[in-house]
Amino acid sequence: MTKPLAGLFKARQREAPAPGPYARSLRLCGEYLAAQDPGAAGATGPQVRLTRAIGAFAASLDGPAADPFDALLQVGERALEVGGEHGLGLALGLAESAAGIRRRSKGAWRLRGLALDGLGRDPEALECYERYAALLPDGRPAPEVARRTDTLRRRRECLEAAVALFPGEGAELRELLGEPTATTAVLAPRFDSWVRARVAGHGPGDPAVRRLLALYGSYRRLDLRDRVPDPLLGGTTPVDVGGLRALVAGRTVCVVANAGDVSGSALGAGIDGYDLVVRCDSFRLRAEGTGGRTDLHAVTLRGDTPWDGPAWTQRAGIRLVFGDPVAGWRRAVRERIAPGAQDHVGDASLRRPLSDPALLGEDGWGAAPTTAFTVLRLLDFLDASPRLDLVGFTPAGRLRPREAEWVERHATHVDDSKMRIALR
Repeated sequence: MTKPLAGLFKARQREAPAPGPYARSLRLCGEYLAAQDPGAAGATGPQVRLTRAIGAFAASLDGPAADPFDALLQVGERALEVGGEHGLGLALGLAESAAGIRRRSKGAWRLRGLALDGLGRDPEALECYERYAALLPDGRPAPEVARRTDTLRRRRECLEAAVALFPGEGAELRELLGEPTATTAVLAPRFDSWVRARVAGHGPGDPAVRRLLALYGSYRRLDLRDRVPDPLLGGTTPVDVGGLRALVAGRTVCVVANAGDVSGSALGAGIDGYDLVVRCDSFRLRAEGTGGRTDLHAVTLRGDTPWDGPAWTQRAGIRLVFGDPVAGWRRAVRERIAPGAQDHVGDASLRRPLSDPALLGEDGWGAAPTTAFTVLRLLDFLDASPRLDLVGFTPAGRLRPREAEWVERHATHVDDSKMRIALR
């Protein structure tokens, strides 16, 4: 029996990854942290999450139960959230290590594609996205990856078609297109100059120039935003303030906190007993504790590029997206709303209800009020529901101090045993 077992152990040792890629990944994390400004480190949510993920990864390398590979991918995901040249560079380095450890890892190829995409290395990103899709059982990637794959392909097609219009005059641009490591930051201005030169040399009336300008316009639009595969969002109906009021009129409403004690409770049946269940931002469902329905999902856009976040694929009857300025809000709604994942979506009249003078027009809530308070205050203002409750917002601390004071002043009943605050 000794020889077969010895052979089995040897086979497993051959399959197991060498410590090298993990050691390299840990070194990359250390170099990233060492390069951070001590005064700014940990100042933002994404940076804090990245630092914690690095700690969990380091601990997993010597933990018998944890999986270092999953922890490695988690650090890469957090590095993508941080963004910038350093964050994306770290994500790419970790993705390359992960792909070296497990060549058929879907997560590794997805992470690598997203990092390369963020760095503007389009051809390499497209190749990684295609490898990721090929590893999926149905070949259908996540919506945000599918959109980026389609956008990168169409941008490439625009460039190739443009060069083909003037076969004798595009040698330099054609050569640049052939370089797999050419970045968008290098390629886009070269394309701009080449187009201007063709217009100056041939005149705007030339049929080839007119076609070139159409391709250039398509390229620039795709450079600014992804193509929308379904402009109607799977039949989603936009609603304004009046439309939202009609949807909630006469219905009992509860706003549920994303808290561990709610998930671990037995409040699920009571939550599902409301006519309209409201959840905020990112949430997880555990039917026994949180209930299983989401009738209204409210989310607040954060950061400088809120359109880069994952698509909102959780099923909801109504989805309200809060954010400012309007250009970023429109782009985020266009790129992150998943077709068919909601029946109604709030229009621009509902994007900033607290500060909009056409609605509440209230000052003093700060630059970033919590999503829960924003949707609660909006529903209270509409005054269309016979019952409006907060569930899971006791004890205090889950709302900003001024928000909590407002709730305390307007509460008609507080039931700590059910973590419920009634406003009417």
